[in-house]
Amino acid sequence: MMVIMQEAATEEQVARVVARVEEVGASAHVSVGERVTVIGVLGDREELTALPLEAMPGVERVVAILKPYKLVSREFRPVDTVVEVGGVRLGGGHFCLIAGPCSVESPEQVLAAARAVKEAGGHMLRGGAYKPRTSPYAFQGLGLDGLRMLAAAREETGLPIVTELMDPRDLDDVYEYADVIQVGARNMQNFQLLAEVGRRAKPVLLKRGLSATVEEWLMAAEYVVKEGNRRVILCERGIRTFETATRNTLDLGAVAVVKLASHLPVIVDPSHATGRPELVLPLSLAAVAAGADGVLVETHPNPEHALCDGPQSLPTSAFAEYAARTRELAAWCGKTLG
Repeated sequence: MMVIMQEAATEEQVARVVARVEEVGASAHVSVGERVTVIGVLGDREELTALPLEAMPGVERVVAILKPYKLVSREFRPVDTVVEVGGVRLGGGHFCLIAGPCSVESPEQVLAAARAVKEAGGHMLRGGAYKPRTSPYAFQGLGLDGLRMLAAAREETGLPIVTELMDPRDLDDVYEYADVIQVGARNMQNFQLLAEVGRRAKPVLLKRGLSATVEEWLMAAEYVVKEGNRRVILCERGIRTFETATRNTLDLGAVAVVKLASHLPVIVDPSHATGRPELVLPLSLAAVAAGADGVLVETHPNPEHALCDGPQSLPTSAFAEYAARTRELAAWCGKTLG
């Protein structure tokens, strides 16, 4: 349920409501808005219904949240969440361009990509140190060495780092080096992993699963937010359908739906969705028009020799033109860049 406080409610009155809710074993999540404070309450429905919360000082009304996802819904928080990372803002009208190689291969490769992203006006650097691959014989990433290479690129360019976490056992290392922790499509319903990153403070970029519905995707985000980490970024990266013209089917309708259903920022990954570099720009522009808060794309200094997903990567030599077109449309749509 959702407890909406009066506009003039005091901090003490809010604290009393929270304490009363916690007395019956429920959890309270306070969201402070510009005018009113909303307390999201999770717990046994019967026990909560029996509580005389509406009679408590400072309470305006109590409303049931109908969606199965509570804390990430717009019912709980009507105002857009803005995630800030190293001075870069994403969501709530702020547009973010995140780019870099699919996987970190060498210091020279990741630095070349980082410089190209920085010079083109990109806001964050993506790069995989741990890579989930369909084949167990494919390149699996450089692990800790890859994280250190990303950190060196951040040191030179100032770009915050987005990198994927696959295993809770690697969380401490990833947490030390990354600015944003990515949970990939294959791990979207790895609930133990979601809970672990939810207990940490760094933002989480949550990709939609290959066959996940929008509701399942938002429920996965709920796992993170429920543990206390509200800095979640949703990423649509294409879903598996009958169509074979592209690697996956980019669901731009989901972007618009999620923007209505949730306050969390939503970005789009057209590289993994299409698997074709010539489609990255048009689908990036379509994502911007659909209301996306950012794009996550792959760019590589030498795609034909990439160890992972080279065929879908934009060459860094073409990245500046791509970034200019995407940023131009985002600005035209009223977005603030970064």
